[in-house]
Amino acid sequence: MFGAGGGTSSYQEVREAADLIVLWGSNAREAHPIWFHHLLKAVHRGARLIVVDPRRTTSAQWADLWLGLDVGTDIPLANTIGREIIHAGLVNDEFVGRATSGFEEYREAVEPWTLEEGERVTGVPADAIRELAHAYATAERAQLCWTLGITEHHNGADNVFALINLSLLTGQVGRYGAGLQPLRGQNNVQGGGDMGALPNKLPGFADVADDEARGRFERAWGATIPPKPGLHLSGMFEAMEHGDLRALYVVGENPAQSEADGQRTARLLGGLDHLVVQDIFLTKTAELADVVLPASATWCEAEGTVTSSERRVQRVRKALDPPGEARDDLEIVYELGRRMGHDLGSPNAEHVWNELRSLSPLHAGMSYARLEELGGIQWPCFDESHPGEQFLHARLWDPVVEKRAPFTPVEHDPPVDLLDDDFPIRLTTGRRLESFNTGVQSGNFSSPLHRNGSALRLAPEDGARYGVTDGGRALVVSRRGKVEAPVVYDTTLRPGLAFMNLHFPDEVATNELTIDAVDPKSGTAE
Repeated sequence: MFGAGGGTSSYQEVREAADLIVLWGSNAREAHPIWFHHLLKAVHRGARLIVVDPRRTTSAQWADLWLGLDVGTDIPLANTIGREIIHAGLVNDEFVGRATSGFEEYREAVEPWTLEEGERVTGVPADAIRELAHAYATAERAQLCWTLGITEHHNGADNVFALINLSLLTGQVGRYGAGLQPLRGQNNVQGGGDMGALPNKLPGFADVADDEARGRFERAWGATIPPKPGLHLSGMFEAMEHGDLRALYVVGENPAQSEADGQRTARLLGGLDHLVVQDIFLTKTAELADVVLPASATWCEAEGTVTSSERRVQRVRKALDPPGEARDDLEIVYELGRRMGHDLGSPNAEHVWNELRSLSPLHAGMSYARLEELGGIQWPCFDESHPGEQFLHARLWDPVVEKRAPFTPVEHDPPVDLLDDDFPIRLTTGRRLESFNTGVQSGNFSSPLHRNGSALRLAPEDGARYGVTDGGRALVVSRRGKVEAPVVYDTTLRPGLAFMNLHFPDEVATNELTIDAVDPKSGTAE
């Protein structure tokens, strides 16, 4: 956000300072339970919680206010909130005038979104929209938090812009306790992006198109780096479809079961000339591979670092040797380099980290010794006397702001799959507290917590309408495929909305149903 690829605030600010927390498109109680404990401490302290989600989730059950919007109407809701803030005279005019740009264009874009129109499109009562708008604008310190419920849409980037616009409108960013929190989808996603696991970035978010930044890495690595961005995950599958990508090296990922439109995914992976998988389990993707490289469990069998959603870098320490012929991921990469004619040196995690520090100004001050001493450091940390930044964008409160934060007007674009007589129910997917992603790490043991894990969850009214019984089984059909699943009635769902998860694909392959529509800006599938 505003040039930095991470959340603006620390967990401490949520826990100790925020007086309002808006959780939008996130069931953090189940998907981010550690972070949710920080949120609960804020609630017990007296902070107000407002949840925006199509389902009345276990997170929403802790909320003072729940806005149950229709799937895919986040932009109409955000634009309606923005218009209400403007018309109620609650804009932070001083902040907007000094620190932002594009306000008039934004005002014009949201003008059609009256409370009545917002209610008609989103399904959220106008009074609830007004209450959220006024609460957010008048809070002393508000945190606006979101996760995959915002980003996993064909217009996910625009959804994020719609939320950022609200923070600019009210000045709820760049101050202690006031900020924006994109909660990462799983452990160390933040760290992966920080290290350059993005198609257009080098480590430390250096842009591959920036000649000066790219040259710094080329000199260190003794190699030429293409200035053109590479492919994101969805782009890779498109390239497979067109025959432009014929070999794939998959590290710690199970796309055969995690990608949308599972039948297409299996066909494309199976059609590659060469597939290499590096993982700690023989996943469904690994079963398709020509070569499988058994790797280490990085949380206990390797040295290194991990970075959380609050940008905090912490040490990971090796406790055990990898079993059998499994090897540290770093050793595998170095050995592959050697066999391909490139001696990368000794596979020492601290040496690799120090190289990163020499190339990424954001991490320059984070020696292993300081990470140990301080129990982790938040980037940016520019030198070894710098404590790290607890929150970002304080510059927006300087008397003169050289680089202003832009408003980004966005328009409503409904879900690609439209409801009709043949497909009258909207399916949404999500996570459960006890399970993880495609179940590779959490599904191979028996537990009473797995009960009804593979079920199709329906509102009781829909069960009665379509003759589907609670505890029975149903054939679930989408425009792409069909699966048979057990049925559970769920009173947290409104009629017309169904819910499934992706944790038990061997029992119910939910991704046989999902769509592979992609956001052209972020590459995220809907």
